[in-house]
Amino acid sequence: MNRRLADTLLPDPYSSHVRPALFGQRAAVSAAHPLAASAALEIAALGGGAADVVIAAQAVTSVLMPEAGGVGGDGFFLIRGADGTVTAVNAAGNAPAAFQGVVADDGTSVTVPGVVAGWGELSARFGKVPLAVALAPAVRIAEEGTPIRAETLRAVASQRARLVRGGSEHWPFFATETGQHVRQPALAATLEAIGRQGAQWFYEGEMAAAVASAVAAQGGALTSADMAAHASVVDVPLSLDWKGLRIHVQPPMSQGVLLLMALAAYDKLEIPADGRDHASVELTQAAFAFRNEISRGKRLLEEPLPIDLARASLRGGPRSYLHTAGAAAADKDGVVVSSLISVFDDFGSAILVPEGGFMLNNRAAGFTQGSNTARPGAMPVHTLAPILVEAGDVTFALATPGADGQVQTLLQILVSLVEGGCDLPMAIDRFRWRSEDGKLLIEGAHPARGSLTARGHPIVDTSEGDTRFGAVVSAGFDGVRPFCCSDWRRETWSSAV
Repeated sequence: MNRRLADTLLPDPYSSHVRPALFGQRAAVSAAHPLAASAALEIAALGGGAADVVIAAQAVTSVLMPEAGGVGGDGFFLIRGADGTVTAVNAAGNAPAAFQGVVADDGTSVTVPGVVAGWGELSARFGKVPLAVALAPAVRIAEEGTPIRAETLRAVASQRARLVRGGSEHWPFFATETGQHVRQPALAATLEAIGRQGAQWFYEGEMAAAVASAVAAQGGALTSADMAAHASVVDVPLSLDWKGLRIHVQPPMSQGVLLLMALAAYDKLEIPADGRDHASVELTQAAFAFRNEISRGKRLLEEPLPIDLARASLRGGPRSYLHTAGAAAADKDGVVVSSLISVFDDFGSAILVPEGGFMLNNRAAGFTQGSNTARPGAMPVHTLAPILVEAGDVTFALATPGADGQVQTLLQILVSLVEGGCDLPMAIDRFRWRSEDGKLLIEGAHPARGSLTARGHPIVDTSEGDTRFGAVVSAGFDGVRPFCCSDWRRETWSSAV
């Protein structure tokens, strides 16, 4: 079969359309890549629950999509336990103790990678199978190899100079072509050791020293002591009752509270049907003015968000960053997990830890000003904002990549569910807008394009499935059985067993 015919039969996964909801008996999962969803089902078949399933999906994503996430990055988890209690696990890392407060595109941008500790926390608190079992599919895929994704190849090409500077000339992904089979033996060994010896292995001994050495070679201050001192933060979520739903978001330093701010202000307005998208754009922009004050947490809900329902304010606010990968899962016991992983920019700092086969994050680039000013031992504001939604007997997870677009996408889905007459697949399928850098991107033939234009929004027509509109993963429990649903955008996929 020639390449042209193959392309016709197998269309671009970023633009194939609507995905239905799927129901399972043991578990249901939605993930950033089809192989991540398949790996999750392997673990469910071995007795794994929602937590194990998410770990498996995230680990496979880390192998397949290193530009978006990996063991050198961070993660955030919201978990609804079988007893109904919702727990927030912040698996992000702090700036080094000797951090000088100046961030450049080098080792100074690296914070302690937190996702591995998050996997350990999730497994210990909610897992049903050993961590080694959950990580086994990722180990196998890294050992045996897989064809490189076109998106990863694009990222390698665009980041080539940074990758060279970060020591990646001999990294398996560096000199590859579309469809080439890529094996990652060093990463396989790292994941196998994490499973066999526990998550703390990653933060001690030779691997911690290797991370510190890679950062020091690029001008950073991260040390083995910083690695050893790291631990995930386990807390209660920030929550809001909104139009019959209870919305849970990550506490600081996630910017998920900006979503609650927009929802709380939306609830106080009398918004005509043709003004819902306009109001949501305006409330999003107003909420993002408080991004640097995320540490205030739920007290931010006391801040007024005045908007004009007739005209666009043109105040701007959200930025154009992207990246991140999601995984959501639910099981027969009613456990539901919403999660995101990220290394921040494409390949994070682009600094390779050759002994471990992974890239390190550049999350310190998230420091800005005010209470989010760069300083030793601090955690920057994080764009990662997975949510959990409770609606009577139903609990479901929603998460999407897209940096500042995350809050915007989630707001649009929630408004569509409550006021737009949409079910969950319809709400995920609906065309989206994204406010960034003072412009309003409009996806495809968005039905609100005319009303948004009439209210003075600076419209930028954008193609359907553009990566900037996110890629939602969703899974939940309806009181009887687990279910899942995923976006048609990017390569997201859902599976149930």
